[in-house]
Amino acid sequence: MNDDGTGLLTIGELARATGLTVRTIRYWSDEGVLTPVTRSAGGYRLYDAQGVARLELIRTLRELGVGLDDVRQVLAGERTVAQVAATHVAALDAQISSLKVTRAVLSSVARHDSTARETTLMNKLARLSAAERQRIMAEFVTEALQGLDAVDPEVRERLRATTVDLAADPTPEEVDAWVELAEMLQDPEFRAQMRRAMELNSADGTPGEARGRSLWFAKRLVELVAPARGRGITPQSPDAEPVLRELFGDAPRADVLERMAAGFNERVARYRELIALVNRAPASPHAEDFAWVVAALRARTDS
Repeated sequence: MNDDGTGLLTIGELARATGLTVRTIRYWSDEGVLTPVTRSAGGYRLYDAQGVARLELIRTLRELGVGLDDVRQVLAGERTVAQVAATHVAALDAQISSLKVTRAVLSSVARHDSTARETTLMNKLARLSAAERQRIMAEFVTEALQGLDAVDPEVRERLRATTVDLAADPTPEEVDAWVELAEMLQDPEFRAQMRRAMELNSADGTPGEARGRSLWFAKRLVELVAPARGRGITPQSPDAEPVLRELFGDAPRADVLERMAAGFNERVARYRELIALVNRAPASPHAEDFAWVVAALRARTDS
C-alpha cells in the first residue's frame, strides 16, 4: 500500500497483490481497461482497493479468451458478463467447427499422400458453406431436368430434394466423399449422363401423368431379382431370362439396356453412395439388384 496514508496502490503493489506482472498491469492500464483513480506527486499511477477486484475479473475474462474491447464494455457496465460469454461461446463454436474441418482435411491429405493441388482443392471444397454446397447440387439438378415435363413427378421431386449436408465435424472419409461428389456434380460427362437418364425417363411418360411410375417399376424389380439372386442365379445364367421377361416383356433388350444403364450404372451407384456418406444416411439397399439386371441385359446384347 502506498505510504502516503491514502490507501491507494501503485502498479507494483497491485502486481504483488494479484500475482500479475507490472508489465501486464501497465499494458491494461494503457489500453484503458484499468483506469487509475489518480496519480502521485511523482506521476505514478495509483489505484484503489477495487482495482484488485477489477484486475481479477480482467484476468479471468482474458484467460477465457475475451477480447479487451469486450472486457472494457463489461467494466463500463455496457454489457453483462453473461452477454459477453454468450457471444464468445458462439465464436468458439465457429472456431471449433473450423478446426474440425481442418483436422479432417489434414487427416485425409496425410492418408492419401495428396499433392499440393489436391490439398488446395480439398480444403476449398471442404470449407464451402452449406448454401454453396447446395448451389452446386441445385445447378446439377436444374441441368438434368430442364424442359423435361414428362419426367415421373416422384423422380423429379426426389432429385430436387437431394441435399448435401456435410457435418460440422466431418470425418476424413466424409471430406473425401464430399470432394469426390463435388467433382462428380461438376463433371460435364456425368452431368450429360444424368441428363440422358432423365430424358429417357421423360420419353416413357406424359406430362401430367400420375406420380410413382418409376418407383413402381423399381419395387417390382427388387421383388423379382432379390429372390433370384438369393437362389444363386447369375446374370449370365439362362435362368435369368424369365426374370427379364417378367420385367420387360418382349421389348428389345438393347433399348431396355440403354434405359437401365443410364439410370443404374457404376457412376450413378457411386453418386448415390457418396450422397449417403456425406449426409450420414443409409446407403441404397438394392443397388446390387439393379446392377444384376444391367449385367443380365448386357450379357444378352453384347456381341
